[in-house]
This record gives sequence, C-alpha cells and structure tokens, in this order.
Amino acid sequence: MIKKMMVLLVFLGALFANAQQPGEDQWGAWYMYFGTNKVSERFSIHSEAQVRYYETTSNFNQLLLRTGLNYHINPNAIATAGYAFIDTDHTFGDFVFETNSNEHRIFEQFILKNQVWEFYFEHRYRLEQRFLDFGNGTSTEHRARYRLQVTLPLTDTFYLNFYDELFINLQNDLFGQNRLYAALGINITENSSVQLGYLRNQFANAVYDRLQVAVFYNPDLSGLFKKKS
Repeated sequence: MIKKMMVLLVFLGALFANAQQPGEDQWGAWYMYFGTNKVSERFSIHSEAQVRYYETTSNFNQLLLRTGLNYHINPNAIATAGYAFIDTDHTFGDFVFETNSNEHRIFEQFILKNQVWEFYFEHRYRLEQRFLDFGNGTSTEHRARYRLQVTLPLTDTFYLNFYDELFINLQNDLFGQNRLYAALGINITENSSVQLGYLRNQFANAVYDRLQVAVFYNPDLSGLFKKKS
C-alpha cells in the first residue's frame, strides 16, 4: 500500500511539474510596434504595442500597451513620462481556470545619445511604478532599468542593432532580469524601419529565447497642430 501511495505521489508530482513548466525550452516570439511622433519643436508622443507568445505564433504570454510624452531637451537628450497596461498569462499552456494578471504601470525615463566613429550609442535610464492585480491579490512594486544600445549602419538601408538591458528590483531580490538582444534592421522609408532579431531573456531561475519582429513608424505630426495663418 505504501509503495502504491509513493508511486501515486510521484506521478502527481510529475503532472504538477509539467503543468507549471514555463516553456523555457520553447522558442517564443515578440511582435512589436513602436512609434515616435513629433507634435511640436520640443515634444513628441511615444506609442507602443507588443504581443508576446511562449511559442512563435501561439500560446499567448503577454500583451503590452505603452504610451508616453517625450520632451526633447536637445537632439541627444530626451526625457519621458508615460503609462503602460500589461496583461500577462504566467502559465505555459492553456488551463480552464487560469487567471491572467493585469498591471498598470507608470514610468519615467531619460535617454542620452552619442556617436563614436560609426557606432551610435543610446543610454536609457527608466524608473517604473508597478500596480499589479493577480486576481486573488494585488501588489505595488518598483524597479529601475538601464539599457545600453548600439547601432551600426551597414548601408543606407541595412543596419545592425544590439542592446543589453538590466532590470533592478527596488524591493526583495535585487536582480530582476537581463535582456541581451541582436538584430538586423532595414530602413523602409525615411521614417519607418523593421528589425528582425533574437532576444535572450534571463531571469534568476530561467532563460528564454525569443524571436523578435519590430516595426518602427515615426511620422512628423507637428504640422497637424500648427495654427493656420
């Protein structure tokens, strides 16, 4: 009887572990849109939408919608304040009674740009205030992020883009995650481009490989806000 109970417990444990399996061994994908639309000499609006999957085209993981107001101090310095909404499925696979978490996020960031030879550097510093609702409880968290991005033009059409971004929790465990990214970029028009890349997303206890497809569209909308003479 004891042996049968042990076998049953091992079997149930295996089922539970499989149900909690986070999809670390799967190639996921992030499909993204980014826009920076100038509305005046100093101000522009940031818009962003991301759909993330545990697998390349299925198994929903996360929807992220973000917007912000940019203040252009000069061509190489930008300050931003904004808001994001995030809907997250934390489980790999679909379960009948699962509940997604929702997050309302406020953020402040500062970007500095500089050029060294043919390399364009961008330093992004961001603070986030996160208001999370897990369905059975809520939490307020804070974190800081720093991203170093390097862009190398190859031709007028093609370029390479790399970045590393570190997430620091301002409560509990200090290390949040680290994102290492590399991509080939294609300039479609003067104000639009596409990037096809790979992201290595490392957490304290898991590493995820993600394909990324990003579309950038940055038309100048300042003419719409000018008073007609």
